Amino acid sequence: MKKKKILIIEDNEDIRDSSVEILQLAGYEVLEADNGKIGVELAQQHIPDMILCDIMMPELDGYGVLYLLSKNRETSNIPFIFLTAKAERADMRKGMDMGADDYLTKPFDDMELLNTIESRFQKKEKIEAFYSKSFESLQLLTNQNQGQGLDELKKIIADRKVKQVRKKQIIYYESDAITGIYLILSGRVKAVKLSEDGRELVTGMYGPDEYLGIQAMLSGDHYNETTEAVDDTTICLLPKDTVKQLLDTYTDIGQKFIKVLSSNLIEKEEQLLQLAYHSVRKRMAEILIRLAKQQNPSENSEAQIRISREDLASMAGMATETVSRTLSDFKDEGIIEKKGSVIDIIDFSKLHKMKN
Repeated sequence: MKKKKILIIEDNEDIRDSSVEILQLAGYEVLEADNGKIGVELAQQHIPDMILCDIMMPELDGYGVLYLLSKNRETSNIPFIFLTAKAERADMRKGMDMGADDYLTKPFDDMELLNTIESRFQKKEKIEAFYSKSFESLQLLTNQNQGQGLDELKKIIADRKVKQVRKKQIIYYESDAITGIYLILSGRVKAVKLSEDGRELVTGMYGPDEYLGIQAMLSGDHYNETTEAVDDTTICLLPKDTVKQLLDTYTDIGQKFIKVLSSNLIEKEEQLLQLAYHSVRKRMAEILIRLAKQQNPSENSEAQIRISREDLASMAGMATETVSRTLSDFKDEGIIEKKGSVIDIIDFSKLHKMKN
């Protein structure tokens, strides 16, 4: 079995030597560099399976290393772990936003080092396994008789670096310049609009195999809503220039994106009608049905939804107290069961028959 290759970029000789020794004893092939510039050269030359990199270094710091490697197609998807001192914790947010996968706080012991590396390799394997499943769903983007476009899309996604987004972390803000389209691999993301008085309206809830930013991509230069992770979420960015080239080359993919966009617009129109004309009870019933269908399109006799009271209020355009009162009524009527943020729908027929 081929040994996994790890590159460690660290200017502290003691930390570097001890880390190299323990990794070699654990069966890894190890490359080492004492500054960022040499580290980038080694990464591009040897394409390691993982990179451990200090932040504060001569020649080129860790942020510069990550930036340069993320711009190279061959190195952009290599798992990247920052090594940082406790005093640098405030800077870690910057590193994670730039695309780092994890970080280790110095000083760390041998088991912390090995556990972090093994955990990251396991996550990478799970994501790769998920890709094979996701590619089946990508058939929706191309016609069966035009495999070339699908193959190209698969290749683009496979070459992109997967990003882990923590719960409540913003993916992009309304009015941010468009960087591309995001594919959700796991987890859930909500799209929100803010009113002038600061109130939040949830305009969409998205899950695995769904895309974010299509409307903005096709209609302008800036995102038209803010997106936030509802759970710990895995996403993949398809860069703006890449998507435009793909759309120009394969017209059937453009047609499918337009269909996705049209479907989203229809849902938002229905949401606006519900806000304008439906009663509180009818609005809540429609939202619960819509959320249940996202998780299980077949709509079985029962379904489970996990969502906060605040997000339900934002989707329904009502106060959180009204949400609580309405859900309590539904529970008393035998329509749902509720424990914390988990709602079990036990009678779909009553939701569908809810009077306005």
